[in-house]
Formats: sequence, structure tokens, C-alpha cells
Amino acid sequence: MQTKGTLKFVVLIGVVSLFGDMTYEAARSLNGPYLAHLGASAVAVGIIAGLGEFIGYGLRLISGYISDRTGKYWFITILGYTLNLLAVPLLALAGHWMIAAMLMVTERLGKAIRTPARDVMLSHAGKAMGSGWVFGLHEAMDQIGAVTGPLIIAAVFYFKEEYRFGYAILLIPAMLALTFLLIARVQYPQPRALEAAFPDFQTGHMRRIFWLYMAAVALIGAGFADFPLVAFHFKKTALVSESLIPLYYAVAMATDALAALVFGRLFDRMGIFTLVIGACFSLLFAPLVFLGGWKAAILGMAFWGVGMGAQESVMRAAMAELVPMDRRGSAYGIFNMGYGLFWFLGSALMGILYDLSIGALVAFSVTMQLLSIPILLRAAFYTRLYLPSGKL
Repeated sequence: MQTKGTLKFVVLIGVVSLFGDMTYEAARSLNGPYLAHLGASAVAVGIIAGLGEFIGYGLRLISGYISDRTGKYWFITILGYTLNLLAVPLLALAGHWMIAAMLMVTERLGKAIRTPARDVMLSHAGKAMGSGWVFGLHEAMDQIGAVTGPLIIAAVFYFKEEYRFGYAILLIPAMLALTFLLIARVQYPQPRALEAAFPDFQTGHMRRIFWLYMAAVALIGAGFADFPLVAFHFKKTALVSESLIPLYYAVAMATDALAALVFGRLFDRMGIFTLVIGACFSLLFAPLVFLGGWKAAILGMAFWGVGMGAQESVMRAAMAELVPMDRRGSAYGIFNMGYGLFWFLGSALMGILYDLSIGALVAFSVTMQLLSIPILLRAAFYTRLYLPSGKL
């Protein structure tokens, strides 16, 4: 297919992600207070959130494997998005916190099911457009939805402070996402054809590079603090007024979208080395956010967004270059599970360190990301040495 047709496919999937993120990120801004409104305890809220994230990352390994074994990437993607998106407006009908909890976990389950299969289909466009640009553009559109959704909910609550109405109105972006997904399915029934004209270079050294890359990604994930911990710090220290905390998050998300485009383009020219640049930015966020004043915190959140944008674009793009077509579902499953697991473990440890010593938290965050750099440099060296193109 022509590059123009390839771009159209990427944009269609990007629009799906835009409306999808608009739906479930808006819901995630309500879920905690809604559970409390329905009578759930703080312990129950924590368990539900943790279980949802565990399922959201852990089951991607199984979903990716099944995608490769069956080859039914579209069916799995559509099934996942349907569960992921329709569970959100159904929360408006939940009359008990346990029912709401089941729907929240179902939403995360749907995301786990569809993510590896969707990323495999996007990866097929990378040979014509550049893998970095494909995933960078997708991440940028994704983040537009992630910012817009919570803003819509904020506006809804300004005029009508009612949880059920807030969830119900999210049926609109959910249906738009599913509509564009079906349009993409009809127009591009075989996304693999986007890559068919390009040779699938693989060597015996790819396995070593893949695991080196995974080790570096795990370290970056471990050292990257979740925003809830950052928001907790802002509130506890009164560094930022509670009403302005969402603004700091918006700064990070806007920077994320811009960085995804920039780093995506850089990846297509510089390969894995691009992630080294991203790590050099993101390792600065913890000292600025946790040790500086409110001005430093703004800069720190911008660096947090740069790191996130680099990770979400470059990390997925590298999988498309390192792994053969028929094994990418499993590779994306392994990648997502590993990254999610180490991000969870690192965030949990940083939460413990926060109560003991903020300096120790900052040192841990910076050290983990610094340790990833020599591993990334080695992986970059091997790819230039062994890949026929020498690009990655």
C-alpha cells in the first residue's frame, strides 16, 4: 500500500485511541470518589485500583500470545475495546460499590486484551512511515484524549454535580471510538499487508538485543514515579494548592504529546539511542518535583512528560524493529507486563521511601534511570552492528 494509505490507517487508530482515552481517563478521574460515594472503604478502593492495574498489565502477556497463535488481531482488538469502553458508561447503572468495582476491573481487562493486538497492527505501518513516527503520532493523539476527557468531566460537574450523569455522558466518546474502530476494520482488513513489501530482517543476535532492551526498560519503569505520588507530595507539603494540581498534570500530558512526536521522529533517525536522551530528561524530574519549589515542580512535571512521551513512542517502536511479524503480539505482551510490573514495584518502593526519606526516594529514582543508560547504549551498539540496515 502507499504511504498515504498507511498514514490514514495510523490516523484512524489514533482517533480510536483519542476517543477511547477520553472515555476511560475521564472515568478514572471519578472512580475513587464514586466508590466512596457508593460506600466502599479506603482499603477496598486501594485493592480495586491495584487489582485493575495488575490485570491491565499482567494479562497482556496472555493476550499477546493468543493474538500470535490465532492471528485474529482485529477480533481481539475489537473485543478488548468493547469491554474497555462500554464498561465505563455502565457505571452509571451501578447501585452498589461491588458492581462498580467489577465494571472498573472489566475496563482494565478490556485494555489488557486489546493493547498487544492493536500495537502489532500499528507496527505493520512502521516500515513505510517509520516505526517511531507511527507510535509517536499515535501517542500524541492518545494524550489529546487523555487530557480532554477529565476536562469534560470537570465541566460536567461544574454545571451538574452528579456521578451517574458524568459516567452516562461518556457513552458518546465510547461509541465514537468503536465506530472509528469498525471503519478501520472495514477499510484495512489485513494490516499485515502494509508491511508485506518489506523484508523482515532477523538475525540470531535479536534475542540478546531484545532482553538487553527489556532490562533497560524495566529499570526506567522502576525509577519512574506514578503521578498519584507526586500529587500526594504536592498536597501534603502544600507546595501546590489542591485546585492547581490538575494543571500540573495537564502540563505533563501536553509535554508528553509533543515529546512523543519529537522522539518518534528522532527514533527513525537515531534508533534506541533516542531513549538515552529521553532518560537524561526524565531522571531530572524527581529532584525538581520532590526537592524544589513550585517553579521547579512545573519544570519537573515537564521533564516527567518528556520521559513519558519518549517511553510510550520509542519503547513500542523498538519492538516493531526487533521482533518478527508473527511474534510481535507475544513480544508486546512481555514488554507491557515487564514494564508494568517494574513500574508497580518501583512506585510501591518509592511510596515507602517517601515516608522514610524524600532524599532516598529521589536517589532511587535517579539511580534506576541512570543504570538504564549503559544498557541502552550497549543495545544500540548491537543493533547497529547486527541489523542489516544499521538503523535501530
